[in-house]
Amino acid sequence: MKQNPDRRRLQAAALKYDPLSGDAPIIAALGIGPVAEKIIETAEEHHVPVVEDKPLSDVLAGFSVGDVIPPKLYEAVARILVFVSQKDAEFRGKLPF
Repeated sequence: MKQNPDRRRLQAAALKYDPLSGDAPIIAALGIGPVAEKIIETAEEHHVPVVEDKPLSDVLAGFSVGDVIPPKLYEAVARILVFVSQKDAEFRGKLPF
């Protein structure tokens, strides 16, 4: 995990999205400092891509876990979901089966 010199300022948000459901993404986890570090560590342990986007993270910090992403954030979140989808496809291409 990357070390942050001021871990009190580190923040993280985890999003959950099922493209087959047709529902908007939701905030699955939010954290600051040590909680943010744990969110990032858990994502990395499970090979979930981590995207650094401070402006979006700042906005998401104003929401709560379980909140649906509002339409005004769809474009920003969509860029992240496309990135994650591409990383998932790359990872699947490296599997031996």
